[in-house]
Amino acid sequence: MNPSNVYPFDARGVAKRFRHASIFGALESLADGETMRFVNDHDPLPLLGQIQQRYGNQVGINYVTREAGEIVIDFTIQLGAQNDAPAESAPGQGGGCGGGGGGCGCSGG
Repeated sequence: MNPSNVYPFDARGVAKRFRHASIFGALESLADGETMRFVNDHDPLPLLGQIQQRYGNQVGINYVTREAGEIVIDFTIQLGAQNDAPAESAPGQGGGCGGGGGGCGCSGG
């Protein structure tokens, strides 16, 4: 992965009510092949489900770090991927992040 095509996004500094909208906006501003390196203090499983549902395989999801209190995920734009197929590495929904356009319901933040 070309480091010049990796853009950091630290969700810990975004207000809960704006978090998911900010993440979707950031993803939609990336070009094919670019990556957003997402950092958070919890595993955002419902958010990953929303990304999978909204973008399918056009957003690749790859955990860089998955430890308690330190989550780093690379979201890579893959416009050539089938949009109707489920993302392979996106886990199911549950736990952590409250999701749903109304903002993140997590305690961290």
